[in-house]
Amino acid sequence: MHKAGFVNIVGLPNVGKSTLMNALMGEKMSIITPKAQTTRHRIRGIWNRDDYQVVFCDTPGYITQPAYKLQANMNEFVEEAFTDADIVLFVTDKFQKNEEQAALHTYLQKSKAPVVVAINKLDLCKPEEAQKLSEKWQADLPSATVFIISAEHKHAVNELRNKIIELLPESPPYFEKDQITDRAVRFFVTEIVREKLLLLYDKEIPYSCEVEIESFKEAENIDRIRCNIFVERESQKAIIIGNKGEAIKKLGIESRKSVEQLTGKQAHLELFVKVKDKWRNDENALRKFGYKI
Repeated sequence: MHKAGFVNIVGLPNVGKSTLMNALMGEKMSIITPKAQTTRHRIRGIWNRDDYQVVFCDTPGYITQPAYKLQANMNEFVEEAFTDADIVLFVTDKFQKNEEQAALHTYLQKSKAPVVVAINKLDLCKPEEAQKLSEKWQADLPSATVFIISAEHKHAVNELRNKIIELLPESPPYFEKDQITDRAVRFFVTEIVREKLLLLYDKEIPYSCEVEIESFKEAENIDRIRCNIFVERESQKAIIIGNKGEAIKKLGIESRKSVEQLTGKQAHLELFVKVKDKWRNDENALRKFGYKI
């Protein structure tokens, strides 16, 4: 008997979905920053053992009131995740308000797939707070299994994974057993650059950026990569570049280090900043950047 299935991870922004995805996989698949709305795409991590295959799928944080078509399209990724899941893994924490989670709560109640609730950030909860949250979610979703976890500190992550394995349906594997993701290396390069943008720049700047690979030339010992960073205004371009190019130089150095860790070889990384007016509301741009289902 072999078991396999898709475990789609959903929740509001900044609840720790990506941190949990990485903890479940045992390696970094999704970028992580302290800022909300870090994840923009559905990212699959494939966890293989001899008799089962778990396909974890990280999704963008569900945005209650989208301000841009980009955010509305990201919400569609989340809504789609409820329809094609074998197991829905809902991540929440004590900081989330009921009204903000109302739409997701409705999807969870209607889910035909088993639901597992992970109440994250146990390290920030008093014991009585955690217990109260657990009782609340168990009452709201009687058929769900509720865990209190800390994804960052990996508390109860193994127990959560074991429950997921128990709930998997019988199925042959969906992917080759030596495969850990369905994404290409160039996708993770763009994610690395976006991660550094979120870490190195303030306020709206990183949210107005999109990263695209212009060229990716692989050789035995070095990869030569040209990346375009799209922003919406000339003033944003100036901030990304910085005084005498110092800011983009630092961005390039930090990104290159992480790319080399990813690939295990040297990388020559060139970054260029271009203006694409109001791309977050441009249907053609969103399609080009992979935000249309």
